[in-house]
Amino acid sequence: MTTPGPSPGPVTTAAPAPDAAAAPNPDPAPGWLAQRLAAQLLSGPPVEGTVQVAGHLLAVQAQDQRGARLAVRARSRARSAADVDDALTRDRSVVVTWLNRGTRRLAQEGVPPADAERGVAVIERSLTADGPLTRAQLAERVAKAGVRTQGQAIVHLLMLANLRGIAVRGPMAGREHAYALVRDWLGDRHGPRGAAAFDRDRALAELAARYLAGHGPATERDLAKWAGLPLGDARRGLAAIAGRLADRDDGLADLARRRDPGGGDCPLPPPRLLGAYDPVLLGWITRDPIVGPHGKLVAINGLFRPFAMVAGRAVGTWSMPGGKVALTPFAPLAEAVAAALAGDAAEVERFLHSPAGAARG
Repeated sequence: MTTPGPSPGPVTTAAPAPDAAAAPNPDPAPGWLAQRLAAQLLSGPPVEGTVQVAGHLLAVQAQDQRGARLAVRARSRARSAADVDDALTRDRSVVVTWLNRGTRRLAQEGVPPADAERGVAVIERSLTADGPLTRAQLAERVAKAGVRTQGQAIVHLLMLANLRGIAVRGPMAGREHAYALVRDWLGDRHGPRGAAAFDRDRALAELAARYLAGHGPATERDLAKWAGLPLGDARRGLAAIAGRLADRDDGLADLARRRDPGGGDCPLPPPRLLGAYDPVLLGWITRDPIVGPHGKLVAINGLFRPFAMVAGRAVGTWSMPGGKVALTPFAPLAEAVAAALAGDAAEVERFLHSPAGAARG
């Protein structure tokens, strides 16, 4: 059970967003959305902690460090952000790296292929000799080798080192991740006999099953979008697990056996504050079922704001000026909803501010 936080107080609430105050109430959430939110671990019993959340969802967006920690909070019994950091630093049970990312812009950042190779080599040598190292420390070493690091160049050089399996984000160094060699931080997972043979069909089947575990019901296009794969590969993966899929009349794919604590229709999650880049907005071809007409207030130009969700729908965005939650609703909130969000705001503040000792005490 989670440790009770401070008694809920009034959450700081700004005026409703001007373009949304007069919006009509949304239609009730469809049953498949409630099932999808349950698959996301946003309703039903929470899982134990960071490892279980990351394993169930297959991956959690960690572009925003606070958002990643809040994604774990909303789905688990983790008691503080320090619990998440322990999984990254002390337990090494989860890692942060680049996956399924197609934005390779080294040439646009002024780094030609030969320089990119030299930059990655410098990163590997530096981590071998002195790692773990922060991004700034690695940028200094790469720059001394005559490789451009300005702008986003160092970010994409680090991405290239990650994609090649050389480096991974390792321990926390203050408020940021330091980078470490994969072989040092995670060990040689294949042992002395070398890498196991790769079976693409088997991998696609496993990917499809694990995707649906955390994102179903969904379509083949949802899987392709999330995984960054051709549609044909998504179809092959789903076809390989056809015997494990539920019979549905809505055209959506889902696993036949999944956690359903109520034994019937899935309940919608309680009112909740979710962090930036929460996985519930990133796993399908569209986020419209959740954000509705407020899409540009929640996500625009690749930036995803923290938002409040009530009955499966976004009802406002929030921020933390001065360490206190400030909610900006899209329209006036019912008193009971406002009280529930105030209680969750107190939990968010406690979760983020609890010291490591208190979190484990």
